[in-house]
Amino acid sequence: YAFQTYTEVEVVSGQRTTLDAQLSGESLGEVVVEYERPMIQRDAIGAPRVMSGAEMQGRRTPGIAAQRSAAPMSAPAAVGGVMRQQTTRPGGLYPPPTDREGYATIEEAGFKRVTDSPLSTFSIDVDRASYSNVRRFLTDGRLPVVDAVRVEEMVNAFDYGLEGPGRRDQHPFAVSAEITDAPWAPQHRLARISLQGRRIDTEDLPPANLVFLIDVSGSMSAPDKLPLLQRAFRLLVREMRPQDRMALVVYAGASGLVLPPTDGTEKARILEAIDNLRAGGSTAGAAGLRLAYQTAREHFDPHATNRVILATDGDFNVGVSSDAEMQRLVEEERESGVFLSVLGFGTGNVQDAKMETLADHGNGNYAYIDGIREAERVFVREFGGTLFAIAKDVKIQVEFNPAEVAGYRLIGYEN
Repeated sequence: YAFQTYTEVEVVSGQRTTLDAQLSGESLGEVVVEYERPMIQRDAIGAPRVMSGAEMQGRRTPGIAAQRSAAPMSAPAAVGGVMRQQTTRPGGLYPPPTDREGYATIEEAGFKRVTDSPLSTFSIDVDRASYSNVRRFLTDGRLPVVDAVRVEEMVNAFDYGLEGPGRRDQHPFAVSAEITDAPWAPQHRLARISLQGRRIDTEDLPPANLVFLIDVSGSMSAPDKLPLLQRAFRLLVREMRPQDRMALVVYAGASGLVLPPTDGTEKARILEAIDNLRAGGSTAGAAGLRLAYQTAREHFDPHATNRVILATDGDFNVGVSSDAEMQRLVEEERESGVFLSVLGFGTGNVQDAKMETLADHGNGNYAYIDGIREAERVFVREFGGTLFAIAKDVKIQVEFNPAEVAGYRLIGYEN
């Protein structure tokens, strides 16, 4: 909007005064509007309807739907021979099952006496997958699985507007500290130590040499998996610069290179390859991972950020599949300078523990994409912070003064 000011306007009681405003024209570039349509329209199919006995007798639809509606919605359902209580969403809709989702056990750390252990040492990363995953549970009308809640990732999900190092400062990040009463235990003090990395404008970032490893197995056919992934990648492609390159490797029953490294000037070619992806087959994740690393090494650029980005629901069931074997594979490959990031998608099959392990040992990040808005945050707004590293293998050590602090415990970073 443009502002215009009119002076010396004569206003006469009982009469209308007309002012002529001249509008100026502005030329806009491409404007893309993304709308995330809910997978379930509750106003269309979730609205309750009361029917009389006569109406019910007159209907000739005795199939499975009628049998389900005849039983109370809170009746226990038999799954795999085990009776369990089903919970429902508003409107009587069952939330997606999470039986096959895998999470690492989290055991909260207890208090340590400062006189015995004055140093608290822990590694640092900026994974945020837990926040969007927990949000997915809550949006579905359920409490999250206990081990899905990683406190440090909930805290790291927000931008606190912290000051980073100045332009002339040689340090890669700035440190700030805050202390207050613990809300759940006022007799204790709660301290937060924050690190803010150097902020770099997108145009000043080094070139990105990215190899996307995309799971196109049968389990990825759900709307919140491969179709959402394709929409997310379109956002990234629009942000690519001429110096950036992208390759696409897919894996299902077998793995293959569907798009060789292609620079950012050929967006139409990249988008066509993404749109042609289809889900089907079993999951040979290890073979695909090796091919992705091979592609990244063959086109390695020492002046660029070289990274494999795995997009999957986390289910590897053909070939090398154990967490330990996959971990050793990414540890060997990271020595070449190619890092690994992981993007999780979907419901019911999320192998959270496996995806976090791969990202941590591949010197990369782990994010969970629960919708197009989260994809926009990861691929557009925080593109630089997600892909470009200012430091690696970082550990933080906090020393407590026994004259001031009796004991402490670390909140988050249990694993």
